[in-house]
Amino acid sequence: MKILVTGGAGYIGSHVVKALGEAGHEIVVFDNLSTGHEWAILSGRLHRGDLADRAAILDVLQAFRPEAVMHFAASIQVEESVREPHAYYRNNVINTLNLLEAMREAGVRQLIYSSTAAVYGIPEKIPVDEATPLNPINPYGASKVMIEHVLADLAAATDFRYAALRYFNVAGADPEGRIGQSYREATHLITRALKTAKGEYPKLSVYGTDYPTPDGTCVRDYIHVNDLAAAHLGALAYLTETGRTETMNCGYGHGYSVREVVDCARQVTGAVFPVEETGRRAGDPPALTADSRRIRELTGWQPRHDDLEFIIRTAWAWEQKQ
Repeated sequence: MKILVTGGAGYIGSHVVKALGEAGHEIVVFDNLSTGHEWAILSGRLHRGDLADRAAILDVLQAFRPEAVMHFAASIQVEESVREPHAYYRNNVINTLNLLEAMREAGVRQLIYSSTAAVYGIPEKIPVDEATPLNPINPYGASKVMIEHVLADLAAATDFRYAALRYFNVAGADPEGRIGQSYREATHLITRALKTAKGEYPKLSVYGTDYPTPDGTCVRDYIHVNDLAAAHLGALAYLTETGRTETMNCGYGHGYSVREVVDCARQVTGAVFPVEETGRRAGDPPALTADSRRIRELTGWQPRHDDLEFIIRTAWAWEQKQ
């Protein structure tokens, strides 16, 4: 298939592009390289552009004529979204509308959408399934909910079809060591812990130790980025074969606390790096783990890397190369 991948030079997008290439798909990556890197694109070709420029994305769609779009181009940091909500609504909502309008004009009717567990906010039941009410507690999650509503309305009114994948906490790196997480400022817990172990930061901050969890710190469902990439290929096959719109959680179904992640990172790196426990951070729910039965049943997805130590080892191998 011919697939256009927005944000394909970023962390998750680049791993999906690699998997698409290995599966024999023809790929064009559309990315402004604001957080991504050209070296991370291991398959296809790059068209440098910004989704704020609706004409630019329309030109690429009309020239390439893809059968589907995978959309990863979004701002994703919870804490930043609380500080700068306008930027999140502009990039995640307005720019996605630009993409959807261009797709409609170019006659492209299939989309794999990168959503998030942040749409659930603080759910009453853990693990959460896709029927859980959407109640985001930060602008990042709210921006994703807005687009999920838009997608549902488009599918109801037209022949547009989509699969929305709600990611839980994505971590790790390509086990072959060719690509991995490479942000200018590390915000994800595992990456931040590993960079602290390397001495790039003087200490690791743990935000909140009084949550209603077994050890008082937040609990998250960590999914290896390669398993997430495989989920995208499964969702693409399901969408193209059935023509059915679906929303699916992507996670393992169990979680680890911040303290458990810190302990594992110390074990993997052999570094007893300093940790500072401080107050809660705005926009953080106490616990989020996935009920992922739907994606397993519909697509046959079978995770291969459901192991925190393996996730951290692949991330550590990548960090040591930087």
